[in-house]
Amino acid sequence: MAVRPVRRRLSVDRRREELITAALELFSRREAEDVSIDDVATAAGASRALVYHYFGGKQELYLASLRSAAEELEARLRPEGAGRPVERLSQALGRYFDFVEEHAAGFAALLKGGPANRAGEVGEIVEHVRRRLLRMIIDEMRVADPGPVLRITLRSWIASVETAALDWLEHRDMERSELERMLVDHMIALLEVAGRHDHRVREIVTVE
Repeated sequence: MAVRPVRRRLSVDRRREELITAALELFSRREAEDVSIDDVATAAGASRALVYHYFGGKQELYLASLRSAAEELEARLRPEGAGRPVERLSQALGRYFDFVEEHAAGFAALLKGGPANRAGEVGEIVEHVRRRLLRMIIDEMRVADPGPVLRITLRSWIASVETAALDWLEHRDMERSELERMLVDHMIALLEVAGRHDHRVREIVTVE
């Protein structure tokens, strides 16, 4: 007589976390429409009914997974320590890449796809993280009212960081510490260029 596997008893939060982890791994490797509830249930060692019980459907699971990744990434971006703004930016970038490395599936799922896949709630989740990072950098620079030149410069840099992180996850052919230093240098170079178009940005660079 075959022995049925014993199902582990987990808390509600722990079981939900396991389902989200399994979903993020699948969503990071495949398009959302190609991942089924059965796929997630199998990957998590749970029943199909349990996934529906916690999330109601695939779209709800997808959004919950992305929110989970976004919330943890945002938590890593909270300013810590003292020092000059560039030093604090470097520290925050290190925490950003800590998340990228420790939660590769969540990061890839959060940013996977192009603008066409960024409509509605999914787009809002991703954009909220970007706005949080933009606000953090502006606060660190102690700029009360950033003009268009600084805003565009910083948003461009954030896009570069996202692209660099995804590329690094795919290839891993560069030391992470070297990549982080390069991105900080990239920020400084962008600010120097922006300073030629806005004297207020030039003053920030001079202070740095």
